[in-house]
Parts: sequence; C-alpha cells; structure tokens
Amino acid sequence: MIKCLIFDCDGTLVDSEFLCNLGLEIKLRDYGIETSAHTMIEKYRGGKLAHILKSIEKAHGILLKDDFVSAYRKLVDELFEKELNPCEGVSEFLALNTLPVCVASSGPVQKINKALEITDLKKYFDTHIFSSYEINSWKPDPDIFLYAAQKMGFRPNECLVIEDSLKGIEAGLAAGMKTILFDPMNLYPHINKVPRIDKMNQLKHIISAHNKTYS
Repeated sequence: MIKCLIFDCDGTLVDSEFLCNLGLEIKLRDYGIETSAHTMIEKYRGGKLAHILKSIEKAHGILLKDDFVSAYRKLVDELFEKELNPCEGVSEFLALNTLPVCVASSGPVQKINKALEITDLKKYFDTHIFSSYEINSWKPDPDIFLYAAQKMGFRPNECLVIEDSLKGIEAGLAAGMKTILFDPMNLYPHINKVPRIDKMNQLKHIISAHNKTYS
C-alpha cells in the first residue's frame, strides 16, 4: 500500500529548474563564460550545487570567488520572487490529496521553504521538509528518501517518490520505494524502469490502482 508521498521540489513541485540555471548563466558571465540555462539544465539536473560548480571550474579552467554561492543564491531568490510558479497541476492535486506528504530535496531548507511559500504550496507540507544539507547526503544516494520516510513514520515500501531527474529516480529505487518519473517535457523518453507521468493529476490514478491491487 502507498501510504506516504515523497516529492522532490525543483522541477517537480515548482517550475524552478530554468530560473536556477538562469541564475548560473547570469553569474557566470562575470567570468567570461557564455552558456545557456537550457544547456545546464540538461547537464546538471538534480545535481548538488557544489559538484556543479566544481565541474564548471574544471571545464573552464577558472576559480569561482568565495562569495559566488551567496551571490548566486541571492539572485535566484530575486528570480523566484518575480517568476516562480508551481508546476502545472500540482496545486490541484495537493488540494484533493488525502495521503501524508513531504518534500525531500537536494536544495537547502531555506530555498525549499521560500519556493513553497512563493507558490502557495507550503500549506500542504507544513514542517515536513527534508533537505540533503541536513544529513550531508545527496541523490543518487537514497539517504534523503530513507530519512524522510523515517521522519514521517513509514516504511520505505509504503512510500511513493515523485521525481523529475535521473539522480532522483536512482535514489528512489535504491531506497526501495515505489518511484514515479514526472516528465512533462519528455526529457527522458528512454527511461522505462519506472512509471512516468506528464501531468500531476495522473498521479491519483496510479496511487488508486496500486492500492486497490494491494488492498
């Protein structure tokens, strides 16, 4: 039985992937690097920021300044305030959902909370926000999902993970959880080891069908 839903945040609950990478695109211009947000989305989706920045430094032979991360996060906050929206169908699904829900994200808690507050989704999750920064473990390692399940009081096999990235899918499967790929832009047509949805309202049918099978 599916008893708890564990959502990724960026690209799953909130349409933030482009804005986060647009922030990188803008800040990297200070170093003479011209790269598009769309290119970085494809390359770095679901990754840890520190690893992404190390990859950029190595690829371009640069050393980012000590204040780069803080300046980048400030810019992303500003972009969120102006342009961030929930992913299509998320608000409608959560308003009708009756199962316990939580967020398990690779982002910092402050960033997750801000994104959920701006998009009016915070009310559905309350304090059930779990970050890789709390446990110092990032996807594709399963630890953040196992941590979330433990905090929510459910066994891994009672949880359903909803993810939009390859790393997140790998983490959900490694945690022994039922895992779904949310892929509205059909970025991963080759992935067939988990069910996929392109609209969030499809989630209720998957949950219902699964729970009827095991009831």
